[in-house]
Amino acid sequence: MKAIIYTKFGPPEVLQLQEVEKPTPKANEVLIKIVATTVVKEDPDMRASPGFNGFLKPRNPILGQELAGEIESIGRDVTRFKPGDQVFGFDMFGAYAEYKCMPENGALAIKPANISYEEAASIPNGALTALPFLRDKGKIQNGQTVLIYGASGSVGAAAVQLAKYYGAKVTGVCSTANLEWVKSLGADQVIDYTQDDFTENGKTYDIIFDTVGKRSFSECKCSLSDEGIYLTTVLTPLVMLQVLWPAKSSSKKVKFVAAGLRPASEKIKDLVFLKELIEAGKIKPVIDRCYPLEQMAEAHRYVEKGHKKGNVVITVNHNTKI
Repeated sequence: MKAIIYTKFGPPEVLQLQEVEKPTPKANEVLIKIVATTVVKEDPDMRASPGFNGFLKPRNPILGQELAGEIESIGRDVTRFKPGDQVFGFDMFGAYAEYKCMPENGALAIKPANISYEEAASIPNGALTALPFLRDKGKIQNGQTVLIYGASGSVGAAAVQLAKYYGAKVTGVCSTANLEWVKSLGADQVIDYTQDDFTENGKTYDIIFDTVGKRSFSECKCSLSDEGIYLTTVLTPLVMLQVLWPAKSSSKKVKFVAAGLRPASEKIKDLVFLKELIEAGKIKPVIDRCYPLEQMAEAHRYVEKGHKKGNVVITVNHNTKI
């Protein structure tokens, strides 16, 4: 099979399209013929420098977290899926390829029937992050005021739509170019961060969700209502201290969840929930650009610029010759 491989850390050019051995599913695994994957924000970080994916060289030479495709074969013990099932899901590595094996109890579910593989691949990462933050940590309620900082990114675009689904009044913060687009996702109000600072407008919010880790709790505190909650996707030492030892003098709270490290069983439930929301028209996939697998380096360059709207999708053409 064809896959994008990297054997050393570096610029996008280290990503190479190569022929590698097609995996065979174990007894508890399914083999997925991948039709689409994505480039999420973390992928270029793992490609560029040592860290989460190893130090001397990449521990996992095939990146790629989100995927959508078809079950081609199953292991002898698999009962959740059958060959021919159309699925979408999330794993930390391995989706930059024509095929991937996953445990049947991994973060995988039947894809929504009313969207394409490309659209389905764009759902898991952003929505599986936004959902536990807003629903589980933020305890979002109908009628609350919610501010989403970084509303045009993968997590932010999902957060705007999910907050609207839960009945909140949503303010999205983004750049000038994305104002109308974020409004089209359902935001009641949009703020251009290049022109206005929301912390200086005198308004307060029940939840402030910083999806990009740009505004600290101390900066946002005066913009939170009494008992307001500040959510951030970036765990710094200070955020950890504020989560573990909240100030007794204030009822305002800092909350964080390691969304990617949640048990697969929770992610499966959320994927099924998201499938139902999509099929009911409550939320929609958000795609900025599509690239073929062989243009992965170019896709990485685009994502690294930090200006993508929603998701960057990679289409996998199984007839491509190297």
